[in-house]
Amino acid sequence: MAKTLYLMRHGETLFNRLHKIQGACDSPLTERGIADAKQVGDYFRRAQITFDHAYCSTQERASDTLELVTDQPYERLKGIKEWGFGVFEAESEVLNPKPDPVRRSHGDFFLQYGGESDLQVQARVVKTLTEIMERPNHQQVLAVSHGGASFMFLRKWLSMDEIERRGIVLHNCAVLKYRYEAGQFQFDEVIDWSARPTAQIN
Repeated sequence: MAKTLYLMRHGETLFNRLHKIQGACDSPLTERGIADAKQVGDYFRRAQITFDHAYCSTQERASDTLELVTDQPYERLKGIKEWGFGVFEAESEVLNPKPDPVRRSHGDFFLQYGGESDLQVQARVVKTLTEIMERPNHQQVLAVSHGGASFMFLRKWLSMDEIERRGIVLHNCAVLKYRYEAGQFQFDEVIDWSARPTAQIN
C-alpha cells in the first residue's frame, strides 16, 4: 500500500526578504512567514489531513514553521537541512552562479568554497526521506525542509523539462505531495493552500 509524504518548505525568513543566500546559516521567520505557516496548518485541518509522524530539519526556520503548522511531536533531522553554500552564506543572491548547462543547477560550484554540490544535497535528502518512509507505522508523514534541498529531491523524481512544463515553483511554505511505495517516490502535486476561498492572513 502506498504511503504519502507531504514535503513542505519553511516560511519566509528575513534573509529571504533581503535576498540573501541562506543555507547553513539561519534567520527568523517574518510576519508573512508566520502567517503563511498558520494558513498551511489551517488548510490541513480543513482538508482533514492528519499525520502519524512529523519531521523537520535541524534549522530553526524549519522547526518554527512546523510548530506553526501542527502542535504534534516531531523529530529534527540533519539529513533534510538546506544546501550548504560555504563562504557564500549570508551574502547577496546576486553572487549565485549561472546554472551548470548540463546539470541545470549550481552543480559543483559551491564545493570549492566549502559548500555542497547539488548531487551531495540530493543524495542525503533522498536517503533521509527514504529511511523515514520505511519506518513502521509511517503512512502519512509531514516533513519541513528548505527550497534548495526540496528542489534537489524533486529533481530525483522529475526531469527539469517536466518541472518546467508543469510550472512547479517552490515558494515559501510550498507543500509537495508524494506517494511512496517499494523504495520509490512519485510526485503527485504542489498543494495550492493559498487559493482557498476561506484563506485569511492572521
